[in-house]
Amino acid sequence: MEFRVNKNCFHQALSAVGHAISLKSAASILSGIKIVANDNHLLIIGSNPDIIIEKAGEYPDLPVLDDAVSIEVRSEEFLEIVKRTAFAVSKNESRPVLAGVNMTFQDNVLSCVATNSHRLASSELSLETKVTGSFIVPSKSLNEWTKLMNDGEDIVHIIISKSYIGFKSNHISLFSRLIEGNYPNVIGLLPKDPKTVIAVDTIQLLKGIDRACLFARDGRSNNVHLEIVDCTKLRISSNSTECGKIEEYQTIKSIKGEGEVSITLDGYFLMDALKVIKEKEVKLSFSGAVKPVLIEPGNGAASHLHLISPVRSS
Repeated sequence: MEFRVNKNCFHQALSAVGHAISLKSAASILSGIKIVANDNHLLIIGSNPDIIIEKAGEYPDLPVLDDAVSIEVRSEEFLEIVKRTAFAVSKNESRPVLAGVNMTFQDNVLSCVATNSHRLASSELSLETKVTGSFIVPSKSLNEWTKLMNDGEDIVHIIISKSYIGFKSNHISLFSRLIEGNYPNVIGLLPKDPKTVIAVDTIQLLKGIDRACLFARDGRSNNVHLEIVDCTKLRISSNSTECGKIEEYQTIKSIKGEGEVSITLDGYFLMDALKVIKEKEVKLSFSGAVKPVLIEPGNGAASHLHLISPVRSS
Protein backbone atom coordinates (compact mmCIF):
# COMPACT_ATOMS: atom_id res chain seq x y z
CA MET A 1 0.00 0.00 0.00
CA GLU A 2 1.21 3.51 -0.78
CA PHE A 3 -0.17 6.93 0.18
CA ARG A 4 0.95 10.54 0.04
CA VAL A 5 0.46 13.04 2.83
CA ASN A 6 1.59 16.56 3.69
CA LYS A 7 4.90 16.22 5.55
CA ASN A 8 4.28 18.97 8.11
CA CYS A 9 0.74 17.79 8.92
CA PHE A 10 1.95 14.20 9.25
CA HIS A 11 4.76 15.24 11.57
CA GLN A 12 2.40 17.30 13.74
CA ALA A 13 -0.04 14.39 13.98
CA LEU A 14 2.68 11.93 14.99
CA SER A 15 3.99 14.37 17.58
CA ALA A 16 0.52 14.88 19.04
CA VAL A 17 -0.45 11.22 19.44
CA GLY A 18 3.06 10.37 20.61
CA HIS A 19 2.21 11.94 23.97
CA ALA A 20 0.02 8.92 24.70
CA ILE A 21 2.74 6.33 24.01
CA SER A 22 4.13 4.52 27.05
CA LEU A 23 7.35 2.53 26.70
CA LYS A 24 6.70 0.99 30.12
CA SER A 25 3.36 -0.56 29.15
CA ALA A 26 3.00 -4.32 29.75
CA ALA A 27 1.35 -4.63 26.32
CA SER A 28 4.10 -4.25 23.71
CA ILE A 29 1.58 -3.23 21.04
CA LEU A 30 0.92 0.02 22.95
CA SER A 31 4.54 1.11 22.38
CA GLY A 32 3.67 1.81 18.73
CA ILE A 33 1.38 4.18 16.79
CA LYS A 34 -1.54 2.83 14.80
CA ILE A 35 -2.07 4.32 11.31
CA VAL A 36 -5.29 3.69 9.40
CA ALA A 37 -5.45 4.83 5.76
CA ASN A 38 -8.92 5.67 4.45
CA ASP A 39 -10.02 7.05 1.08
CA ASN A 40 -9.44 10.71 1.89
CA HIS A 41 -7.68 10.89 5.26
CA LEU A 42 -5.37 9.16 7.72
CA LEU A 43 -6.40 8.14 11.21
CA ILE A 44 -3.43 8.15 13.61
CA ILE A 45 -3.87 6.71 17.10
CA GLY A 46 -1.59 6.58 20.14
CA SER A 47 -2.65 4.92 23.36
CA ASN A 48 -1.66 3.76 26.81
CA PRO A 49 -3.83 2.11 29.49
CA ASP A 50 -5.15 5.53 30.59
CA ILE A 51 -5.10 7.86 27.56
CA ILE A 52 -6.07 7.56 23.88
CA ILE A 53 -5.21 10.32 21.39
CA GLU A 54 -6.33 10.29 17.76
CA LYS A 55 -5.71 12.75 14.93
CA ALA A 56 -6.36 12.83 11.12
CA GLY A 57 -6.60 15.14 8.12
CA GLU A 58 -10.37 15.08 8.42
CA TYR A 59 -12.23 14.58 11.66
CA PRO A 60 -12.86 10.83 12.13
CA ASP A 61 -15.74 9.16 13.93
CA LEU A 62 -15.10 8.91 17.65
CA PRO A 63 -15.15 5.58 19.48
CA VAL A 64 -18.63 4.72 20.71
CA LEU A 65 -19.00 5.19 24.47
CA ASP A 66 -21.99 3.57 26.13
CA ASP A 67 -24.39 5.99 27.83
CA ALA A 68 -22.15 8.94 26.96
CA VAL A 69 -23.25 12.56 27.32
CA SER A 70 -21.77 15.55 25.49
CA ILE A 71 -21.12 19.15 26.54
CA GLU A 72 -19.86 22.06 24.43
CA VAL A 73 -17.44 24.52 26.04
CA ARG A 74 -15.55 27.44 24.56
CA SER A 75 -11.96 26.33 24.10
CA GLU A 76 -10.31 29.39 25.63
CA GLU A 77 -12.53 29.28 28.72
CA PHE A 78 -11.98 25.56 29.26
CA LEU A 79 -8.20 25.90 28.97
CA GLU A 80 -8.29 28.72 31.49
CA ILE A 81 -10.26 26.74 34.09
CA VAL A 82 -7.83 23.83 33.71
CA LYS A 83 -4.80 26.09 34.16
CA ARG A 84 -6.34 27.60 37.29
CA THR A 85 -6.79 24.25 39.02
CA ALA A 86 -4.81 21.28 37.64
CA PHE A 87 -1.49 22.42 39.15
CA ALA A 88 -2.84 21.87 42.68
CA VAL A 89 -3.35 18.10 42.44
CA SER A 90 -1.36 15.70 44.59
CA LYS A 91 1.84 14.17 43.20
CA ASN A 92 1.59 11.39 45.80
CA GLU A 93 -0.06 8.26 44.39
CA SER A 94 -1.13 6.96 47.80
CA ARG A 95 -4.53 8.69 47.33
CA PRO A 96 -5.39 8.34 43.62
CA VAL A 97 -8.48 10.59 43.78
CA LEU A 98 -6.28 13.56 44.73
CA ALA A 99 -4.20 13.06 41.57
CA GLY A 100 -7.18 14.22 39.54
CA VAL A 101 -9.33 17.30 39.06
CA ASN A 102 -12.90 16.96 40.31
CA MET A 103 -15.14 18.26 37.50
CA THR A 104 -18.76 18.84 38.52
CA PHE A 105 -21.62 19.84 36.21
CA GLN A 106 -24.64 21.29 37.96
CA ASP A 107 -27.13 24.09 37.30
CA ASN A 108 -25.39 25.21 34.08
CA VAL A 109 -22.06 25.58 35.88
CA LEU A 110 -18.84 23.62 35.47
CA SER A 111 -16.77 23.67 38.65
CA CYS A 112 -13.24 22.28 38.85
CA VAL A 113 -11.51 21.55 42.15
CA ALA A 114 -8.02 20.23 42.81
CA THR A 115 -6.22 19.66 46.12
CA ASN A 116 -3.25 17.85 47.62
CA SER A 117 -4.54 18.24 51.20
CA HIS A 118 -2.25 21.24 51.80
CA ARG A 119 -3.59 23.57 49.13
CA LEU A 120 -6.77 23.83 47.08
CA ALA A 121 -7.66 25.49 43.78
CA SER A 122 -11.24 25.98 42.65
CA SER A 123 -12.72 27.61 39.55
CA GLU A 124 -16.17 27.89 37.99
CA LEU A 125 -17.41 28.39 34.45
CA SER A 126 -20.97 29.16 33.33
CA LEU A 127 -22.27 27.16 30.38
CA GLU A 128 -25.50 25.81 28.93
CA THR A 129 -25.96 22.09 29.58
CA LYS A 130 -28.49 19.72 31.07
CA VAL A 131 -25.71 17.39 32.21
CA THR A 132 -25.30 16.87 35.96
CA GLY A 133 -22.68 14.78 37.67
CA SER A 134 -19.24 14.72 39.27
CA PHE A 135 -16.16 13.14 37.66
CA ILE A 136 -12.49 12.83 38.66
CA VAL A 137 -10.23 13.47 35.65
CA PRO A 138 -6.49 12.67 35.80
CA SER A 139 -4.50 15.91 35.78
CA LYS A 140 -2.02 14.34 33.33
CA SER A 141 -4.82 13.95 30.78
CA LEU A 142 -5.95 17.55 31.21
CA ASN A 143 -2.38 18.83 30.90
CA GLU A 144 -1.90 16.81 27.71
CA TRP A 145 -5.05 18.34 26.26
CA THR A 146 -3.81 21.88 26.94
CA LYS A 147 -0.63 21.05 25.00
CA LEU A 148 -2.57 19.63 22.04
CA MET A 149 -5.05 22.47 21.61
CA ASN A 150 -4.47 25.01 18.84
CA ASP A 151 -5.17 28.73 19.23
CA GLY A 152 -7.66 28.61 16.36
CA GLU A 153 -9.98 26.11 18.05
CA ASP A 154 -13.26 27.68 19.24
CA ILE A 155 -15.21 24.81 20.77
CA VAL A 156 -14.27 21.79 22.87
CA HIS A 157 -16.71 18.88 22.95
CA ILE A 158 -16.54 17.01 26.26
CA ILE A 159 -17.90 13.45 26.06
CA ILE A 160 -18.43 11.63 29.35
CA SER A 161 -19.35 8.01 30.00
CA LYS A 162 -19.24 5.90 33.12
CA SER A 163 -15.51 5.13 32.87
CA TYR A 164 -14.08 7.53 30.27
CA ILE A 165 -14.00 11.21 29.42
CA GLY A 166 -13.17 12.52 25.96
CA PHE A 167 -12.16 15.91 24.62
CA LYS A 168 -12.49 16.65 20.92
CA SER A 169 -11.90 19.62 18.65
CA ASN A 170 -12.05 19.86 14.86
CA HIS A 171 -8.91 17.82 14.27
CA ILE A 172 -7.89 15.97 17.40
CA SER A 173 -9.43 13.88 20.17
CA LEU A 174 -8.18 12.71 23.55
CA PHE A 175 -9.87 10.03 25.65
CA SER A 176 -8.94 9.40 29.25
CA ARG A 177 -9.96 6.87 31.86
CA LEU A 178 -11.71 8.49 34.82
CA ILE A 179 -10.38 7.99 38.35
CA GLU A 180 -12.66 5.85 40.49
CA GLY A 181 -13.50 6.85 44.04
CA ASN A 182 -15.18 9.59 46.04
CA TYR A 183 -13.65 13.05 46.01
CA PRO A 184 -13.45 14.68 49.46
CA ASN A 185 -15.98 17.36 50.36
CA VAL A 186 -13.93 20.54 50.27
CA ILE A 187 -16.73 23.08 50.69
CA GLY A 188 -16.44 22.95 54.46
CA LEU A 189 -12.78 24.00 54.27
CA LEU A 190 -13.62 27.51 53.04
CA PRO A 191 -13.46 30.11 55.85
CA LYS A 192 -16.85 31.69 56.55
CA ASP A 193 -15.89 34.57 58.84
CA PRO A 194 -12.23 35.54 58.36
CA LYS A 195 -10.68 37.73 61.04
CA THR A 196 -8.68 39.87 58.58
CA VAL A 197 -9.06 40.61 54.88
CA ILE A 198 -6.47 42.63 52.93
CA ALA A 199 -6.06 43.66 49.30
CA VAL A 200 -2.61 44.05 47.72
CA ASP A 201 -1.12 44.42 44.25
CA THR A 202 -1.02 40.97 42.60
CA ILE A 203 2.16 41.40 40.55
CA GLN A 204 4.08 43.08 43.37
CA LEU A 205 3.10 40.35 45.83
CA LEU A 206 4.11 37.64 43.34
CA LYS A 207 7.52 39.28 42.83
CA GLY A 208 7.97 39.68 46.58
CA ILE A 209 7.19 36.03 47.28
CA ASP A 210 9.52 35.02 44.44
CA ARG A 211 12.37 37.00 46.01
CA ALA A 212 11.65 35.51 49.43
CA CYS A 213 11.73 32.01 47.97
CA LEU A 214 15.35 32.55 46.95
CA PHE A 215 16.22 32.44 50.65
CA ALA A 216 13.57 29.86 51.52
CA ARG A 217 15.24 27.07 49.53
CA ASP A 218 17.21 25.93 52.53
CA GLY A 219 16.90 22.15 52.59
CA ARG A 220 13.34 21.01 51.93
CA SER A 221 11.72 24.13 53.35
CA ASN A 222 10.10 26.80 51.17
CA ASN A 223 8.65 28.74 54.08
CA VAL A 224 7.75 32.39 53.60
CA HIS A 225 6.47 34.47 56.53
CA LEU A 226 3.72 37.11 56.14
CA GLU A 227 3.01 39.72 58.79
CA ILE A 228 0.81 42.82 58.85
CA VAL A 229 2.58 45.86 60.28
CA ASP A 230 0.67 48.96 61.52
CA CYS A 231 -2.36 47.97 59.41
CA THR A 232 -0.68 49.55 56.38
CA LYS A 233 2.21 47.28 55.36
CA LEU A 234 2.64 43.59 54.57
CA ARG A 235 6.00 42.29 55.71
CA ILE A 236 7.37 39.39 53.59
CA SER A 237 10.37 37.51 54.97
CA SER A 238 12.27 34.22 54.87
CA ASN A 239 15.39 32.77 56.48
CA SER A 240 18.27 30.63 55.31
CA THR A 241 20.97 29.21 57.56
CA GLU A 242 23.46 29.58 54.70
CA CYS A 243 22.41 32.85 53.04
CA GLY A 244 20.88 34.78 55.89
CA LYS A 245 17.57 36.62 55.99
CA ILE A 246 15.49 38.60 53.50
CA GLU A 247 12.53 40.87 54.18
CA GLU A 248 10.57 43.58 52.40
CA TYR A 249 7.45 45.66 53.00
CA GLN A 250 4.56 46.13 50.57
CA THR A 251 1.67 48.57 50.75
CA ILE A 252 -1.72 47.21 51.79
CA LYS A 253 -4.37 48.84 49.60
CA SER A 254 -7.24 48.05 51.99
CA ILE A 255 -7.79 46.14 55.22
CA LYS A 256 -10.85 44.90 57.08
CA GLY A 257 -10.98 43.33 60.51
CA GLU A 258 -8.13 42.77 62.92
CA GLY A 259 -4.76 44.36 62.21
CA GLU A 260 -2.58 41.63 63.67
CA VAL A 261 -1.64 38.77 61.34
CA SER A 262 1.46 36.57 61.45
CA ILE A 263 1.54 33.38 59.39
CA THR A 264 3.98 31.12 57.54
CA LEU A 265 3.11 29.60 54.15
CA ASP A 266 4.77 27.48 51.50
CA GLY A 267 6.13 30.12 49.13
CA TYR A 268 5.81 27.95 46.03
CA PHE A 269 2.16 27.18 46.77
CA LEU A 270 1.52 30.90 47.13
CA MET A 271 3.31 31.70 43.86
CA ASP A 272 1.36 29.04 41.96
CA ALA A 273 -1.90 30.63 43.08
CA LEU A 274 -0.83 34.19 42.26
CA LYS A 275 0.39 33.23 38.78
CA VAL A 276 -3.12 32.27 37.63
CA ILE A 277 -4.82 35.38 39.02
CA LYS A 278 -4.93 37.95 36.22
CA GLU A 279 -6.63 40.73 38.16
CA LYS A 280 -4.49 43.68 39.31
CA GLU A 281 -5.43 43.23 42.96
CA VAL A 282 -5.60 40.07 45.03
CA LYS A 283 -7.55 39.58 48.25
CA LEU A 284 -6.10 37.54 51.14
CA SER A 285 -8.38 36.40 53.97
CA PHE A 286 -6.83 35.27 57.25
CA SER A 287 -8.63 33.33 59.99
CA GLY A 288 -5.70 32.71 62.34
CA ALA A 289 -2.11 31.46 62.40
CA VAL A 290 -3.16 27.80 62.05
CA LYS A 291 -6.10 28.25 59.65
CA PRO A 292 -5.86 28.16 55.81
CA VAL A 293 -5.47 31.44 53.93
CA LEU A 294 -8.09 32.21 51.26
CA ILE A 295 -6.76 33.87 48.09
CA GLU A 296 -9.18 35.45 45.60
CA PRO A 297 -9.20 38.06 42.82
CA GLY A 298 -9.58 41.50 44.36
CA ASN A 299 -12.45 42.56 42.10
CA GLY A 300 -14.98 40.52 44.07
CA ALA A 301 -15.38 37.82 41.40
CA ALA A 302 -16.02 34.46 43.01
CA SER A 303 -15.26 32.48 39.86
CA HIS A 304 -12.02 31.11 41.25
CA LEU A 305 -10.21 30.89 44.57
CA HIS A 306 -7.26 29.24 46.29
CA LEU A 307 -6.78 27.93 49.79
CA ILE A 308 -3.34 27.33 51.35
CA SER A 309 -2.76 25.71 54.73
CA PRO A 310 -0.13 27.34 56.94
CA VAL A 311 3.20 25.75 57.79
CA ARG A 312 3.16 24.80 61.44
CA SER A 313 6.34 25.43 63.40
CA SER A 314 7.86 22.42 65.11
